[in-house]
Amino acid sequence: MLRKVKITICLGSSCFARGNQQMIARIQKYIKVRQLEDKVEFKGDHCSGNCSEGPNLFIGTRLFQKISSENIEKILDTGLAEYIKQ
Repeated sequence: MLRKVKITICLGSSCFARGNQQMIARIQKYIKVRQLEDKVEFKGDHCSGNCSEGPNLFIGTRLFQKISSENIEKILDTGLAEYIKQ
C-alpha cells in the first residue's frame, strides 16, 4: 500500500489572521480536481512556530511560507512533484 503524502497547514491564530482559511479551501479543491484523495492526506495542525512568515504549509517535511492565493497552486505543484507523478 502506498503511503499518502502529508500536507499540513498551520492553524495558529497568526496564520489564520493572514488568510489560511482561504488556503484550506483552495488546497481541498486542488486535491479534488487532480483526484489526489488517495495519494494525499491534508490536515491542519497547531502553530508551527514560524508566525511572522505565515501562513505556513508543510508538504512532507518541507516547509513553505507566506502561502497565498497567488502562489498556492505553484507551491502544491512543486511540493508534490517529488512524491506524485501528476
